[in-house]
Amino acid sequence: MDENPPAKIRLTMPTKAVLDLLLSAVDDDPPWGYRICEESGLGPGTVYPILERLEQARWIAGTWEADAPPDRPKRRTYQISDLGSRAYRAALAKATRPTARLRWGLRPGEAR
Repeated sequence: MDENPPAKIRLTMPTKAVLDLLLSAVDDDPPWGYRICEESGLGPGTVYPILERLEQARWIAGTWEADAPPDRPKRRTYQISDLGSRAYRAALAKATRPTARLRWGLRPGEAR
């Protein structure tokens, strides 16, 4: 087990979009990279580096699909970890300053 503390994540709007998708995912249908790109409207050059950083920080866990149909490659699916869920919610709760709320697309008085 890695004894190093998880890395801090800078919550940019694209990172927030990816985390929001992962939080809303159903356990029996975890999203994979291309689906995250499609649903977030972000390109692969944005999404895949975010997924890599989140996985290195242990905010998410990626696993290769066990049985892929013969007509396509295996997918790497992603789920948010307990650590990631707690850390993300804590970061959102800290977003009480008006500039932070605006940066994350929250209007004054709007709860998340």
